[in-house]
Amino acid sequence: MSIRVGLVAGEPSGDLLASRVIKGLQQRSPSVVCEGIGGPAMQEAGFQAWHPMHALTVFGYVDAFKRLPGLLRIYGDVSRRWLSSHPDVFVGVDAPDFNLRLEERLKAAGVPTIHFVGPSIWAWRYERIERIRRAVSHMLVLFPFEVEIYEKEGIPVTCVGHPLAANIPMEPDRRAAKLRLGLDPGKPLLAILPGSRSSEIRQLAPRFLKAAEILRQRNPKLQFAVPMVNAERRREFEQILAAHPGLSCHIIDRERLLGVEPDWPAAWHVMEAADAVLVASGTATLETALFKRPMVISYVLTPLMRKIMEWKSGQLRPYVPWVGLPNVLSRDFVVPELLQDDATPENLAEACWRALSDTSYAAEIEQRFTDMHRSLALDTPRLVADAVMKEAGNHAAGAV
Repeated sequence: MSIRVGLVAGEPSGDLLASRVIKGLQQRSPSVVCEGIGGPAMQEAGFQAWHPMHALTVFGYVDAFKRLPGLLRIYGDVSRRWLSSHPDVFVGVDAPDFNLRLEERLKAAGVPTIHFVGPSIWAWRYERIERIRRAVSHMLVLFPFEVEIYEKEGIPVTCVGHPLAANIPMEPDRRAAKLRLGLDPGKPLLAILPGSRSSEIRQLAPRFLKAAEILRQRNPKLQFAVPMVNAERRREFEQILAAHPGLSCHIIDRERLLGVEPDWPAAWHVMEAADAVLVASGTATLETALFKRPMVISYVLTPLMRKIMEWKSGQLRPYVPWVGLPNVLSRDFVVPELLQDDATPENLAEACWRALSDTSYAAEIEQRFTDMHRSLALDTPRLVADAVMKEAGNHAAGAV
């Protein structure tokens, strides 16, 4: 069965997810055509990119407002193309602000729509479920607990697992990772992950580094490693690090890892090597959990960003009491979360000290995260491809 699939991914994580979806579809239907908006990983898999993924990548509300004219032009172009020549199925990968709007329009025109990666309506803005109902023929979610939400609302849903669970080893090798990074395997290592956005570096890096100074006083043998997503973030971090001349940090980036196997993001190498991780809230917390490492989760928003989030969501806080994905999945405070005013260097250092020094606690965390890993380790490309082929088949049968 040869099918034509519209695809839109707007973030590097979505590019990686979508590239695996394309490969799964190619195994089912070698002549499949995938077209739309995507990144380099999708293009390497044979994707026909009408617009580059970075055209949709925005960092925060201010950036989105500045780029609104360009986003509207791209939206107008892809919607005109697909409305004039319907794909057999459309798959929106994450990017809900863009994709749900597009999916609603396409579904109204008779195109089956699949949304891959459910928006976090369990935490913010549950009222988006009404738009999802209008826009989405089939929702694909990453986490088992999300299935009940959509089933309750009468929206077809499938849990496809999290692709990260298939790519991170079930039994990471801490010693090998330390040696790979040129670190001393006989000394403890704290990984410091202050985020991948400029605003996160500004808010979190000073606190994280002050906490590291406190910890170094308690254990002079403690090592620190900091992965950086790109050269720009590294420059920003190094400017803040310069205010701590007595603190030695091993900064790990892609350039440092050229030719190093396995071919992972810098953060994964550092997580595998770490004895504990101090990490900004986000996907990195789930990655840390899959590497079975004890962690301390932190996040700080500026007063302006808090007001913008409150205004946009109509909420003062999330519906659930947790912000870190490992805690959300466990429905429990398995690891500490130090947010806003609680994210003091002293508090961060104390929580990290326990993660580094309490061996029974670390062993308990490892077991909890191993169980979590197994629950998420599904054959995601096959499950997504099955859903796409089924919706395309239903559409073709209905058109006959």
